[in-house]
Amino acid sequence: MITSERMAAVDANAAALGVPRKQLMESSGNAVARAVRDVAEPGSSVTLVCGRGNNGGDGFVAARFLSAYDVRVILLGRPDTISTRIARENWDALVAADVPRTVVTDSTSVTLATPDVIVDAMLGTGVTGRLREPELTATAAIAEARDRGSTVIAVDVPTGIDANTGKPTGGGDGDGRNGDGDGTGGCSPVAVEADQIVTFHDEKPGLAALEASVTVADIGIPDAAELYTGPGDLLPLGRDPNSHKGDNGTVLVVGGGPYTGAPALSARAALRAGADLARVACPANVAREVQGYSPDLIVHSLPGESVTDDHVDAVLQRAAEVDVVVLGPGLGHADRTRRFVGRFLERYTGRAVVDADALAVVPEVETEADLICTPHQGELVAMGGETHEDPHERSEILRAFAADLGATMLVKGAVDVIVAGDGGTVRLNRTGNPGMTVGGTGDVLAGTVAAFAATLDPFEAAALGAYVTGRAGDAAAEASGNGLVATDLIDRIAEELHRDE
Repeated sequence: MITSERMAAVDANAAALGVPRKQLMESSGNAVARAVRDVAEPGSSVTLVCGRGNNGGDGFVAARFLSAYDVRVILLGRPDTISTRIARENWDALVAADVPRTVVTDSTSVTLATPDVIVDAMLGTGVTGRLREPELTATAAIAEARDRGSTVIAVDVPTGIDANTGKPTGGGDGDGRNGDGDGTGGCSPVAVEADQIVTFHDEKPGLAALEASVTVADIGIPDAAELYTGPGDLLPLGRDPNSHKGDNGTVLVVGGGPYTGAPALSARAALRAGADLARVACPANVAREVQGYSPDLIVHSLPGESVTDDHVDAVLQRAAEVDVVVLGPGLGHADRTRRFVGRFLERYTGRAVVDADALAVVPEVETEADLICTPHQGELVAMGGETHEDPHERSEILRAFAADLGATMLVKGAVDVIVAGDGGTVRLNRTGNPGMTVGGTGDVLAGTVAAFAATLDPFEAAALGAYVTGRAGDAAAEASGNGLVATDLIDRIAEELHRDE
């Protein structure tokens, strides 16, 4: 199963791996045409009702593969409003091939008669809200034709249905109808009711709830597009234009004492990765120095020269005010500091990124906190885990370790390995370079992951954090070679978040 959001990311990652979206559309349209041929003999009438996005583009391609049929393509909207380049190119191919076409610019002109097969290629996954015109009228026309005997085949997901839930996107009951009737007289459809669904790459969670047969078509997306991070992983990021301060994440970094730069690096990285506020809780003797790294940081002073078990209550109070805690940068490994980490985690129930010296305490503690651990391979071994030089073998070893800890694991290396807290899902990250062995880059990674974890699932946040930090490191290496320093990464995080837009 794959959600519509994740499918969009996989599509983008496949393109980054060198599999063009146009090639995927060609494979998708061919799969739809095969489904038509399975239910109708050559010469049968086939009407493809197409929207102006890539779902419609799949329909345009399918029409080209149905030359043995009496084909008619209905475009809902003007050709010059087709929204993607590849869909427009496939529309132009239909025009050049003189495939029969009807352009609908007014919902009152939607007419279907009763073709043998109707292909619903209006709207794909990711569409929300009630249907609007002309799709609403087209959906009603499809329902009437189906009642008269037409077979309806939906492309990827029936128009008006949420691919993740199987329910209408704009409300209504589960069968895609408004009202209380049986689909006749007085009931207006809010979604297409399909007899068959041709979906791509993997089944979407909501399709099983529909009374339609589902075919999953392999369209040539490589496994690597799911396994490895890529630009598609940036898609879940966004900022509501109506949001207020704090809505996009607040982070508390707990660290410092023996070191001052580490907590400042993490906090500054969190801001560059999109967090609205970054706080640092650190010992009083270094608080002024930490504040001096940036006026953007909010620094909370803890009495003394190191973070100790005396500070648990104070830090828990601060932690209750934020979305994510980063625990570890620059803490050191004194006995009382280790006791602080253990006692804090025993009582903390929020989300935390655990790094550096705090990592070794995690296996010793029973905690209800939602943890993301970011060790390098040496720290992983110190935690009681095992490693392997091959990242695929390392992934399999880490599955059991992550499940035993109940923590998301991001193990840094030439290829980063990210494992979900239940041990079920694995991602690999290939961004980054040898210059990032310089001190402080792990602190930058921890802060970046924390910023994403304020708004995303921990596993998503860890994978995205590894990808973005590695890209920032690659950009820094291009400018500075192996002479890069950790602050070079911070300055490039925001650029890398938006480079593909």
